[in-house]
Amino acid sequence: MIRIIRTVTVLAVLAGNALAASIDDLEQSFNPYRHGSPKFQGLAAGALITRDNVEQFKDAMDPGLYLSIKRGWQEVRVGPTTPFPVDTAKLEATRRTLGKTRLGPRPGDIEDYGAGRPFIEEPDLKDPRAGEKLAWNFKYSAGIGENATIFPFYWRYRDMKTGTIERSLKFSFHFLKYRHRTQEPVPEFTPNPSNLLLGIYGKVLEPLDLKNTQLLIHRYDDDHKIDDAYMYFGFQRRVRRLATGQTTDAFLGSDVMIEDFEGYNGQISDMKWTFRGSQNLLLPFFNHSELTLASDLPAEPDGYRFVNFTGYGGCFPDVTWQLRKVFIVEAEPLAPNHPVSKRVFYFDAQSMHISRALIYDRRGELWKIGTLGKTHPDFHLPDNKGAGTPIDDAFSAVDVQAMHCTTGQFKGRVDAVTNRPSLFQVQNMRGD
Repeated sequence: MIRIIRTVTVLAVLAGNALAASIDDLEQSFNPYRHGSPKFQGLAAGALITRDNVEQFKDAMDPGLYLSIKRGWQEVRVGPTTPFPVDTAKLEATRRTLGKTRLGPRPGDIEDYGAGRPFIEEPDLKDPRAGEKLAWNFKYSAGIGENATIFPFYWRYRDMKTGTIERSLKFSFHFLKYRHRTQEPVPEFTPNPSNLLLGIYGKVLEPLDLKNTQLLIHRYDDDHKIDDAYMYFGFQRRVRRLATGQTTDAFLGSDVMIEDFEGYNGQISDMKWTFRGSQNLLLPFFNHSELTLASDLPAEPDGYRFVNFTGYGGCFPDVTWQLRKVFIVEAEPLAPNHPVSKRVFYFDAQSMHISRALIYDRRGELWKIGTLGKTHPDFHLPDNKGAGTPIDDAFSAVDVQAMHCTTGQFKGRVDAVTNRPSLFQVQNMRGD
């Protein structure tokens, strides 16, 4: 926090008095706890929220969390609210374009954006496009920095009623941001003839029947241009291009759609975005090294151990939760045949990451509860120390209608060596 304040103060002096208001917006956006941590009556670090006292804290949690605690599916231990660091390069990139970035005439249009966080003003319920602005902030902030590797990445499919682990998969996942970069190369990788914004590459390592199944996603900088997505199936030994609708199918039989990755993995222009207000709510933000970690997965050679899962069916990350400032955004699909009626996202105001998402079916009933646990980078791998971004550490997707869940345990790190453009090419999928 002190580092951010000092940095912003220096930037304010450099910018001069003419930008005083914008500099104040900048500081508030990246450091919402500069005047102190949020409070909720009776809620303090160390408190355990169970079905017996959940009513007392109902207004400090999203409806999905309240439901799961009320039903006795999980209990939540509260940790202290802590500022998560902000990369100073992102801060400086945001300062350089203060007041310049704006929305275009259509949803999915953005103008004069360079890098960093495009919209730093406090969202206003009176602004009909406030939700869309927050969606852009998320789009340019999501993930473990600009070059990320998650390996190993364990997926488990679980029957909630019995606690049975029905299937386990082991992945490696890789992410590369091509444009609007704040880390070298700046501002983008060249050549980039397709004008890509992001590459996502995943590969199944286990079990044998799915081994070498691969997924590749190319996201374009133009939000109106539909992603190119490809799957390689080892038993077929060929690459297949995915149809648009397949991004909302169950991914490899799990409770997760490709569109669910990172909280939301689609186009801004695909949704109607509505800002529903800001609130202090519990989010799964924590310090990895201070948790009771899993003993049912082997430790890595470097001693790294994964987040544990607990609760009903083993469907819930065993992490502490912080009371944090949250922006609530509702996203309604524009496509009439979309399998969901809406998603409700809970954006962490400091990082603009999504760590909670509620998905409603076409009847408008709650279908899935999504959790993406975030660790402070300085309490994780040595490679992540000082990364200036929360690190994705575990996820769960709970289907409250089917009483089934998919869980994920990560070893995620900032990795500019492995994640080069050559890894994110279709021909690379055929090489194995």
